[in-house]
Amino acid sequence: MSLSLLLVEDKPATQAMLLAILAETEFVVTVANDGLDGLNHAKHQHFDIVVIDHKMPLMDGLTLCKNLRELGGYVYTPILFLTTQDVREVQAVAKQAGADLCLAKPVDAERLLTILADLTQGYRLQSQTLSSSSQQVG
Repeated sequence: MSLSLLLVEDKPATQAMLLAILAETEFVVTVANDGLDGLNHAKHQHFDIVVIDHKMPLMDGLTLCKNLRELGGYVYTPILFLTTQDVREVQAVAKQAGADLCLAKPVDAERLLTILADLTQGYRLQSQTLSSSSQQVG
């Protein structure tokens, strides 16, 4: 079963590097070039996981994170926040905005794949639980 991933990153070189890493996964990836583009994609298609860059034009990653959490379908969707700044400094603010995890750029491929596997497993368990409870109610 493939899962959909929204990658919101404004730098083409970083997009290419992340896409090369994600090519090894089961994700069907949609790329957005800035936060506004990412929000537009999220309004028209549901994604199973979202990866957001911190600093972007038009709408930064923190604002996008907050907006995604306010969309009805993204309450439980895993959001991974990427930053070039000190992760310890950004993590608390990113979590307040709705991010599940914060990862430093440049991204270590093995670490990213491990994090995505963990987030995906948690997402699948949450989805199965919600699906089971709705079947029991009906």
